[in-house]
Amino acid sequence: MNRSRVIELTELHDRLGVFADRAEAGEVLAGMLSALASQQPLVLGIPAGGVPVAAPVAARLDCPLDVAVISKITLPWNSESGYGAVAFDGTIRLNKELTARLPLSPQQIEAGIRATRAKVQRRVELFRGERPLPVVTGRAVILVDDGLASGYTLLTAIAALRNMGADNLVVAVPTGHDHAIALVAPMVEALYCANIRGGQSFAVAEAYRQWSDVDEEEVRRLL
Repeated sequence: MNRSRVIELTELHDRLGVFADRAEAGEVLAGMLSALASQQPLVLGIPAGGVPVAAPVAARLDCPLDVAVISKITLPWNSESGYGAVAFDGTIRLNKELTARLPLSPQQIEAGIRATRAKVQRRVELFRGERPLPVVTGRAVILVDDGLASGYTLLTAIAALRNMGADNLVVAVPTGHDHAIALVAPMVEALYCANIRGGQSFAVAEAYRQWSDVDEEEVRRLL
């Protein structure tokens, strides 16, 4: 992996259960990102799980918190696994290597895209209402999620923000697989990941001692 754009905590490398919960993970990231506070960055959490991580980052850096609505396109038989993602601006990114191996028809893929697009639109209305999207050009933007597994959700988010004119984009995640980090890091100015792990299998939840789904009301409260 080209490490020139990757900032990690080497003492957490390849360890499991390093964060109590998403809030503690956000505090750890905030410490790593403290040098960016003087730039008054915009912090964007990816709902649902990325927002509880982003909230303490924004609080510690004393900067605005907003949301970048992205959702993975999930498999019909497994809602935890996806083969692509849809962003708030309609950007779609598919993992074509994966879809070529899956027993999915073109019609099923299109149905998955339509359902995900509808979910994204509903969440945009729920979390943002009538507020215009924040200006991202000419400022530092920190894009936060609770983990980086395949990378396709974050790659889709990055493409959408670049479409909006983001020219100083930083990704911050508590935990990530080294292959996904190698995929995402060249697309941004810097990638902060406290806990980088390798191996054949990877689950974001294994970095947390307490893990549960984040409901939409919790996201609304934090925003």
